[in-house]
Amino acid sequence: MATTPTNTDTDATHILANDHRKVEKLFAGFESASGRDQKARIAEQICNELKIHTIIEEEIFYPALEGKIDEDLLKEAYVEHDGAKLLVNEISEGSPDEEFFDAKVTVLKEQIEHHVKEEEKQHDNMFQQARAADVDLHEIGQQMLDRKDELKQLAEAKGLPPARMRTAE
Repeated sequence: MATTPTNTDTDATHILANDHRKVEKLFAGFESASGRDQKARIAEQICNELKIHTIIEEEIFYPALEGKIDEDLLKEAYVEHDGAKLLVNEISEGSPDEEFFDAKVTVLKEQIEHHVKEEEKQHDNMFQQARAADVDLHEIGQQMLDRKDELKQLAEAKGLPPARMRTAE
């Protein structure tokens, strides 16, 4: 059975891992950027990517895993998201002219690196647990891709709203 180039990988863990790689590249681009305009543009891309990523994880991926993987790992993921969202909102509303702008992006990068490690790199990580759980990662992935498309259209049309906290209200 031949696959066509239009086939999309719908495995939820692959989609999220691809998001992680994209953001890692954006952070590297930010670090090597010269000039405020370039830094501002890349920081905005990072923030939009992370807003979309956290929304699809929190609305679709994490709820599908509740009761099927380590509960503490899920709770930590929500809290880690909120920590990152605080910085995402500050960076989105800020300017590269601000004294702590670069530092905020650097700390956000470090937080994301830690989160990625827990989701996909450390022993018995979230993605391994998800693959072993009784969930349809392709169905979840398709839902995530559909929601991602909606959010990208919103971002292009009128911009995404500030990231919403889930654990600190």
